[in-house]
Amino acid sequence: MTIKRCSWASPTNPLYLKYHDEEWGVPCHDETRLFEMLNLEGAQAGLSWSTILNKRENYRAAFDQWDAEKIAAYDATKVAELLGNAGIVRNRLKVAATINNAQAYLRLREEVGSLDSFLWAYVDGKPILNTRKSISDTPAKTPLSDQLSKDLAKRGFKFVGSTIIYAYMQAIGMVNDHAKDCFCYKAPKI
Repeated sequence: MTIKRCSWASPTNPLYLKYHDEEWGVPCHDETRLFEMLNLEGAQAGLSWSTILNKRENYRAAFDQWDAEKIAAYDATKVAELLGNAGIVRNRLKVAATINNAQAYLRLREEVGSLDSFLWAYVDGKPILNTRKSISDTPAKTPLSDQLSKDLAKRGFKFVGSTIIYAYMQAIGMVNDHAKDCFCYKAPKI
């Protein structure tokens, strides 16, 4: 019996299948992973998600397992090291954005307690379950991603445009956009 998945889940890449089956659309409340995914979604801008997913372990190693306090303190020497690291996307703006985002994240944590509570307040703590027939029915952004994008930008985060944020919301399970015929789709409770 063949397992039915969303059409974007390429069976040729085991990492992609694992990501689709175990992470995408699954509610996440882990602070480190929330911070990681925010930065990885930003790193993906202009690239394919498979490019970033294939480099994910390299990112974890390069960015101190996403320890925001360490990242926030990176200096010019560390930036030069990152820009020389072929295991990640060596884009000066994206590297700078990650350092900036670590600083913004630490400020947000001081002000509101956690990224988790900040994000999930936008959906009253419950994921939005959409009923998409296919990936072509899925918007690139929504009014909610527009608002969250603006609010993150006001707090100093970079690479948080609405399209990036909608992908982020899907990645951390704030939004479940699995196709209705995908085995990961969960029918809404009535």
